[in-house]
Amino acid sequence: MANFSKSNVPQFSVEVYQNEYLPEGGREVNGIITVTSTGGGTTGGVPLTGATPSQLPGGATGAAVVIMVDCSGSMDYPPTKMRNARDATAAAIDTLRDGTSFAVVGGTHVAKEVYPGNGRLAVADAQTKAQAKEALRRLSAGGGTAIGTWLRLADRLLGAADVEIRHGILLTDGRNEHEAPEDLRAALDACAGRFTCDARGVGTDWEVKEVTAIAAALLGTADIVADPSGLAADFTQMMENAMGKEVADVALRLWTPVGVEIKFVKQVAPTVAELTDRRTEAGPRAGDYPTGSWGDESRDYHVCVQVPEAGIGQEMLAARVSLILPDPAGGAPQTLSQGLVRAVWTDDMVASTSINPQVAHYTGQAELAQVIQQGLDARKSGDFDGATAKLGRAVQLASASGNEDTAKLLSKVVDVVDAATGTVRLKAKVAEADEMTLETRSTKTVRVKK
Repeated sequence: MANFSKSNVPQFSVEVYQNEYLPEGGREVNGIITVTSTGGGTTGGVPLTGATPSQLPGGATGAAVVIMVDCSGSMDYPPTKMRNARDATAAAIDTLRDGTSFAVVGGTHVAKEVYPGNGRLAVADAQTKAQAKEALRRLSAGGGTAIGTWLRLADRLLGAADVEIRHGILLTDGRNEHEAPEDLRAALDACAGRFTCDARGVGTDWEVKEVTAIAAALLGTADIVADPSGLAADFTQMMENAMGKEVADVALRLWTPVGVEIKFVKQVAPTVAELTDRRTEAGPRAGDYPTGSWGDESRDYHVCVQVPEAGIGQEMLAARVSLILPDPAGGAPQTLSQGLVRAVWTDDMVASTSINPQVAHYTGQAELAQVIQQGLDARKSGDFDGATAKLGRAVQLASASGNEDTAKLLSKVVDVVDAATGTVRLKAKVAEADEMTLETRSTKTVRVKK
């Protein structure tokens, strides 16, 4: 384990969990990389109010947040939905730390600035928060849904801020029906790496894959708020998490020797997120994978590489994992922490066939997320035998790994006959909110029991 500490960043540490022993002819090497960031509590010891940007955690220049609120016509059905959205946005504004730059955007088939307007961001204090909450009263429902336009406006507003942390919060209640799917994809590609974004679907008339794709592309969280009355608590929690972020744009850099092939890189806790295709080259045999913004937290990543064949008794460095923080001024990036993934060839069958507990656990959690998605897709398409098999496997995996939250969600979609063997029956009738909640939260994992 290595770590790096400097006054302007939290302290990061890297731990590598693996079985480095391979049998003769063995080529696949797996490692679980645990990254932990610590820096004085979720707000770095700074109170949520009364701080100026110069007092922010770690000497950061601050944060900027844009809240995007769906104002399409469907937000009026029922009318309480729009009212709850206004109340939730007001609660999020109350949670802003003083000195944070912020704006509110109303989203329909176009994006409009609700507050402060004129392409600007406001700086949070008692007066601007009161003005923003007053502006929320003018929000009304009407029009369509074109989420790409909301994201592009948020990007323009956030891009103008001289801050380290740029974050969006997006709420929608419907499908993205007023722009082509490729327009949303283009907006996500344009915004990726420029700001992070948490996405929420309220009610049950939105598309899970759209909302989760937004969060995945922008390295944020996705969730369902089936009952609009729960929005205020959810928005407050999201904003508290955003205010706890202390450092942005941290990259997981993977360096591999000649002849080593990277099979995949993925985040496996607290959620499963595929990173393999998001690599950017970083010099000879090195590539960076984005991890977004960090506060006080710990995450796990699964790295799998293929090494050249070697003889018994030989060993090699299979990969070097570094945490990299770019220099905003364009200078050399900082290396925050490093860990090594090794390969050692042995004729000891016990050593070479032993599966590291962390690797086994997260391989199961990744499969759990996958079979839930496959099972729900099969159920929607009418393949009930396929759905039963996949969701039964999901029940088995959730039970074996102690993922109680996912097990509870699965029990609302299937009747569990025997969790240990994955024997289940599809429920004849499933509430739409229960099915959508399972799909939205399918990528949430539990940490391995140490």
